[in-house]
Amino acid sequence: MKKSPLFDRLSALADPIRARLLLALERHELTVGELCASLQLPQSTVSRHLRSLADAGWVASRGDGTSNRYRMAAREITGGARRLWQAVRDDVGAMAAAQRDAERVRGIIAARHRTSERFFASSAAQWDRLRAELFGERTELYALLGLLDPRWTVGDLGCGTGQLTDAMAPFVERVVAVDESPAMLRAARARLAHRRNVDVRQGTLEELPVEPGELDAAALSLVLHYVAEPAQALARVRHALAARGVLLVVDMLPHDRAEFRETMGHLWQGFAPEQIRRWGEEAGFGDCRAHPLPPSLHAKGPNLFVAVLRTH
Repeated sequence: MKKSPLFDRLSALADPIRARLLLALERHELTVGELCASLQLPQSTVSRHLRSLADAGWVASRGDGTSNRYRMAAREITGGARRLWQAVRDDVGAMAAAQRDAERVRGIIAARHRTSERFFASSAAQWDRLRAELFGERTELYALLGLLDPRWTVGDLGCGTGQLTDAMAPFVERVVAVDESPAMLRAARARLAHRRNVDVRQGTLEELPVEPGELDAAALSLVLHYVAEPAQALARVRHALAARGVLLVVDMLPHDRAEFRETMGHLWQGFAPEQIRRWGEEAGFGDCRAHPLPPSLHAKGPNLFVAVLRTH
């Protein structure tokens, strides 16, 4: 007759040391060294008992650099095994040795926090630079794309070479990327060739190649200053949005860089947030908010703003 796994788990808990180890690992993930310090036992003893607990399915581990971190396999312990542990835990927790273990575990966890506090205390002044060196500039902004609804169809209107489309595509159902320039569209198609949920279309903001209500959300990123009639463009985008749709506009604040007209074909020298809000309301958006963005220390161009316009 095949022996039930419950008997293996019962056997594993028969040793007081293993029960104390499991009690320490119930609330905290600890290394072998930390467990040795907590229970004041040699490494060979702790490692031997951890193997027994792991074989019986009581603990799990994960690699962390050169160490392994152990925890109670709480998600895998169900039914009779959970009731067994609940019965054993109360008796083990009342042991003087287990109470001393718990005090030492609290000291270890507190020491971890002190190490983190020392790091941040010494690095606070240079944390932004250090984070950029480790993870790149403004990585947290890319992470915010995870807030997009995965069921959405999003329009990148004036997509250029497709950088924003490429960033959004993994997080939504579909992206419709629109641009007027054949050269930009060639670059976008090359960049986006691996994206199966991107639809690249040629067209203008004034004559959007998008069906009414096709988009759940849309973005106009550094596009509006190329448009002769921005108010009309916003109205056209409003028509392309579904009910409860949202439009994100990123563009330049008013500036005096007149050379942009000659070198890059800008038709507008930026926009005041109040102007965008007024145009948005006229276009039929019910909620229009616009805010300046913090200037980048390394940027050479005008400061930017972001506007969020929502349909009813």
